Amino acid sequence: MKVAVVNIGSILTGDLAAPFAAGDVIVMNEGRIETIGTDCPPDCDVVIDAAGTVAMPGLIDSHVHITFGDYTPRQRTVGFLESYVHGGVTTAISASEVHVPGRPRDPAGVKALAVAAMKSFAEYRPGGMRVHAGSLILEPGLTEADFAELAALGVWMVKAGFGDFTDPDEYAPFVAMARAHGMVSMVHTGGSSIPGSSGIWAENLLAIRPDVSYHVNGGPTAMPEAGFARLVEESEIALQVCTAGNLRTTLLTAELLTGAGALERLLIATDTPTGSGIMPLGIFYTISHLVSLGGMAPEIAVAAATGNNARVYRLNSGILAPGRDADLVLIDACAGGSQDDALSGLRNGDIPAVGAVVTAGVPRFVGRSRNTPQTQRTVRVAHSNVVERFDGAAH
Repeated sequence: MKVAVVNIGSILTGDLAAPFAAGDVIVMNEGRIETIGTDCPPDCDVVIDAAGTVAMPGLIDSHVHITFGDYTPRQRTVGFLESYVHGGVTTAISASEVHVPGRPRDPAGVKALAVAAMKSFAEYRPGGMRVHAGSLILEPGLTEADFAELAALGVWMVKAGFGDFTDPDEYAPFVAMARAHGMVSMVHTGGSSIPGSSGIWAENLLAIRPDVSYHVNGGPTAMPEAGFARLVEESEIALQVCTAGNLRTTLLTAELLTGAGALERLLIATDTPTGSGIMPLGIFYTISHLVSLGGMAPEIAVAAATGNNARVYRLNSGILAPGRDADLVLIDACAGGSQDDALSGLRNGDIPAVGAVVTAGVPRFVGRSRNTPQTQRTVRVAHSNVVERFDGAAH
């Protein structure tokens, strides 16, 4: 399917180095972005009129507690991932399948869980969302051969923080084995989040050396404040801030990374569904907090939730550029609000209205999200050769 979005007001790329792109037309073909410019080819199957709204990459939530299917046993809710698409989230990354009821804790069990989750979401796209599942929960007894076996099967993520270890520093050799096999490693940060887990502080992270400090701002409680500066100054670890964490230390993390010239290490996620609930608009709320309270430019905050995540997790999405995955969201100021465009709204502390979501080059809905107020401008399908409604009327 060849899809074009025309009459775009501005284009946020998600790339910190070049956060805006020139042009007002994005053409997508066979799941990838073909061109960004000013010309709309005549052979498009679908043409979406953006009506002057802002185009941005689909949000990448790099901390989602999936289980199997579009269901969360923690909140006993069906359809939460499809609902996140209506919040502009086009990619979810598993924070490990730790919420699976009765989850196994032995090496054979955690290996089987990771493989099953990874394979079950390989083709399953709730609401059109990509879900990267199957994050190995690190447990005592795993061996080098286990990591080699899992890597050969396609598992590429590991999670530390919920295993049966007495001292968090004991995760270090397991993270090193994962890295040797090309896996991305994440470590719980902050106080205990569920019964049986333990607090993990900056000194532990500096010993473990993961790729990502999960919810460095607390999940839900933050580590001692002195640790934030240590992580920024003494490591290259990506620091993920989550909506379900501590807002004050979210702003502190962004301030420290800005001062160090290291904003490429800032990742935005939600850490949901958890006890904090289901948050389809969670990432947009954190973006609005960083912009309105922390003084961050909107395009930079968007990059922290898109291109930065894509770089750390080695994804082809997250940046609007030719050859990248065609995951795109149109946003605007909310109808009835005090601001005239999405970026001004973010500076004011408002979440944006979502007017359309495209994933893998396929429009998932056009016109109005069920989770945000209406856009000020009317986004619509201007032309379609496809016998399908994209207005989300069924929702």
